Amino acid sequence: MKKSILAIIVIAVVLVGGLFFYKLGTKVGENMKEKEESISVTEEKKETAKTEEEKKESNIKIFNGDERPIAFMIDNNTNAQPQASLNSTYMVYEIIVEGNESRLMALFKGQNCDSVGPIRSSRHYFLDYAMENDAIYAHLGMSPQADEQMKTFGINNINGQAYDTGAARTATSLYWRATHKKAPHNAYTNIPSIKQIAQSKGYSLTSDQESVLNYVEKEVVLDGENAQVANTITIPYSSGHKVRYEYDEETGRYTRYSKGRLMKDEVTGEKVTTKNIIVTFAENYTLDDGENKGRQDVVTVGSLDGYYITNGKAIKIKCNKESRSAQTQYVDLEGNEIEVNDGNTWVNICPIDANVTIAE
Repeated sequence: MKKSILAIIVIAVVLVGGLFFYKLGTKVGENMKEKEESISVTEEKKETAKTEEEKKESNIKIFNGDERPIAFMIDNNTNAQPQASLNSTYMVYEIIVEGNESRLMALFKGQNCDSVGPIRSSRHYFLDYAMENDAIYAHLGMSPQADEQMKTFGINNINGQAYDTGAARTATSLYWRATHKKAPHNAYTNIPSIKQIAQSKGYSLTSDQESVLNYVEKEVVLDGENAQVANTITIPYSSGHKVRYEYDEETGRYTRYSKGRLMKDEVTGEKVTTKNIIVTFAENYTLDDGENKGRQDVVTVGSLDGYYITNGKAIKIKCNKESRSAQTQYVDLEGNEIEVNDGNTWVNICPIDANVTIAE
């Protein structure tokens, strides 16, 4: 009997003790969990504060805010010059087209220019650079290849042919024809009109995509063994089309010439200038198939040779693009991403065998 009572007492003690330690363990676990969650929230707040502080400290002017870029196909024929609003761009790409000419794709961000143009038709290889900038793509017609590939890649594009009345500008014009130039070199639009059309098509007017170029606040001065003086840069796109840049030490900018003529912004009357120049050597060849016969194709993907030029100096670089939609990575010969001055950039994608000269 005594043994039974003793056994019951032992069992009771074990049960009570187990319950006590279970509750104690649960309480300790809950306290530790609360502490871990508290630490996690604190760390998260610190990271958020750090990110916000970094955003606050960024003073990059040329590429700022979340407004989505707009890319315009710009006529570069002599009869189209001077073009409107080139000095308001953050980037301009120049690539060869048929007829030994070049065409421009001008990118704007955070601007509301009242006149942009003359607008011309799309060529498919320009799409690669519109995509890497996540830009709304504005053009007036397109080659068969460009038409097909815009659908394939799902590019948010605006074909001005649907809005071009062929008449002079009125208060409601989205696209219009200038009377001081002759067709096909006289089609114009503006940024408010493109935004209006983009909204009607359901295109987003904002983008969180980072800039293609690694802009920095400090003034970039190129030096080292790879750097060379670059006061005059000549880029031959063909026997009939050469581009020249002349450095102005006083302003720290390059003035642009096309076919020997000083280029001017039609809106302001000022000479066209740029802070940065990128030269990319890309293979091009003439197509010989159906509707595309005579047009060019350009190889944009790969590790392409080039130059980065700013502040009167130039260095050799590599222009690395993994796919047609991927952003180009501009690196020095050691593989480090180059730092780019906070200012506009002209990207000259020229034939691979172009005899580019960089002189004092």
